[in-house]
Amino acid sequence: MDLNLLRERLLAIVGEAGIVCAADAAQRPAGFMRPEGVQCLLLVRPASTHEVAGVLRICHELRLPVVTQGGRTGLVHGADAMPGHLVLSLERMQQIEDINPRQRVARVQAGVTLQALQEAVQPHGLAFPLDLGARGSATLGGNAATNAGGNRVIRYGMMRDMVLGLEAVLADGSVVSSLNQLIKNNAGYDLKQLFLGSEGTLGVITRLVLRLRELPASQNVALVALRDFESVSGLLKHMDRTLGGGLSAFEVMWREFYELVSTPPAASAPPLPHGHAFYALIEAQGADQAPDNQRFVAALEAALESGLVADAAIAASQRECAALWALRDDVMQTARHGWPLTFDISLPLDAMQAYVQQLRAALAQRWPAHHCWVFGHLGDGNLHLVIHTGSEADRPAVEQLVYQPLAVLQGSISAEHGIGLEKKPYLHLSRNPAEIALMRALKQTLDPLNLLNPGKIF
Repeated sequence: MDLNLLRERLLAIVGEAGIVCAADAAQRPAGFMRPEGVQCLLLVRPASTHEVAGVLRICHELRLPVVTQGGRTGLVHGADAMPGHLVLSLERMQQIEDINPRQRVARVQAGVTLQALQEAVQPHGLAFPLDLGARGSATLGGNAATNAGGNRVIRYGMMRDMVLGLEAVLADGSVVSSLNQLIKNNAGYDLKQLFLGSEGTLGVITRLVLRLRELPASQNVALVALRDFESVSGLLKHMDRTLGGGLSAFEVMWREFYELVSTPPAASAPPLPHGHAFYALIEAQGADQAPDNQRFVAALEAALESGLVADAAIAASQRECAALWALRDDVMQTARHGWPLTFDISLPLDAMQAYVQQLRAALAQRWPAHHCWVFGHLGDGNLHLVIHTGSEADRPAVEQLVYQPLAVLQGSISAEHGIGLEKKPYLHLSRNPAEIALMRALKQTLDPLNLLNPGKIF
């Protein structure tokens, strides 16, 4: 392939600002907390759907593999490229094209960051409720392509529940524009679902129509300590029922994680004493602060009186709300002993505690000096496991211990991060042969030359 000729053809579509050479692309980190740079033949930065389509038509003609990148905040190597690949970055596609307060929808280009949309809709009294730690870097196109989850899934659902319509470019450069703004639309196949969670393997998402919600007027946050896992699951049911739909987050920290993020050098002091088995961060959002606060406090008092909760700290201000959330979000403390192995799984609530106990026993038998921190969006059945054995070479053995039991439990090897390259060997534990065969058939139909994000998922 004549690189100079390819560059000239692409320049005619995206202009000088749209081309980054391989050497300059290598100065960009390949992903979150990764020392290596982006590998590629060229990095191309289109500014519109039209330009994306033109680039993909050339790549299709030349049989050139394409890897689409957003904010590069994923954790499963889902946007990794090779030296012979063209990287398609949507970082120039940052227009918030329309915010309709009456319809409560926003139309955006795929390179808009999550935080940018959140801030743009707030003056309209609206909220885009998806929220996660990488909000300042993660792009909405990437959120859609990976079906991102985050902190408030228990109330608002995953990213797929917030996408009303989208526009995507197929491998051959043809554009599928399905920018639906209706919540109810049963006119044939829901084509957007093909691309949501597909990790860029079926098409390149370029524009989105997103459902907005009314901005909550109240927020109540508490941290509670619990004696055992039965109390944790009981409290979740109690708070969800008592708050009448207002529960927006139910985050649980196992003792080891809570003590890690509330002990120096961590910035946070412990709002509740160490030593309890579990700590739950509970958030409720509503429409009127005074009565909502009374309802929230009454629900916690009832939980204390019934013995579900051993201790509680209720935030009395926005600053205290932020301080409690900072505990849960201080995940980087797990890197104190060196970069750990991270896992994102889901499983039935009833199986969760036995699974964690069995995993810890297996880890202790193999690596007596290991660390295992457990926390997560327990209201959604989603656990994050952070494991440190002392060596990256232990990853395959640790992965077997983490993933293998999930097949029997009907759990998932990926609750919200996707498959990418990292989890590809274990997809069969969460998807049966018929499902994987259908996935392959969809890939063959939409991308028969296997040019879009090749080698990912399966």
